[in-house]
Amino acid sequence: MSGILMQQVPLSFYLWVGFGGFIGSIARYTVTLWMARLTTGFPLGTLIINILGCFLIALIAGLASKTNLITPEMRLFLATGFCGGFTTFSSLMYEVMTLLEDGQWFYVSLYIGGSAIGGFLAVYIGFWLIEQWV
Repeated sequence: MSGILMQQVPLSFYLWVGFGGFIGSIARYTVTLWMARLTTGFPLGTLIINILGCFLIALIAGLASKTNLITPEMRLFLATGFCGGFTTFSSLMYEVMTLLEDGQWFYVSLYIGGSAIGGFLAVYIGFWLIEQWV
C-alpha cells in the first residue's frame, strides 16, 4: 500500500470533513426544497447546486493555493466536506435517468448541458476572480 492509505491521518481531519459534509448536505437539501417550490418537472435545484458548488470549490482551491487565508484544516472543511456534501453529481445522474424514463429528452439535454457548461464556466470565473483579487 502506498500514498495516503499508509499515512497517519489525524482524527481532527475526519471531523473537519464530516462537519463540513453535514453542513453541506443540509444546505443542499434546503436549496432543493426551496427550488422545488419554483419549478416542477425539472431539477433546477440540483442544477443550481452543481454550478454553485463548482464555483465555490474553485474559489476555495484558488485561495488555498495562492494565499495563507485558508488553512489545510479549513480546506478540508470547505472543499472536501462542505462542497462534497453540497454538490450532487450523483443526484444529477439519477435525475437524468428519471427524465429519460419519462421521455423528456429536451430536459435531459438542458440538464446535462447546463451542468457541464455552467459548472465549467463557474470554475473558470472562480479562478479568474482569484487571479484578479490575489
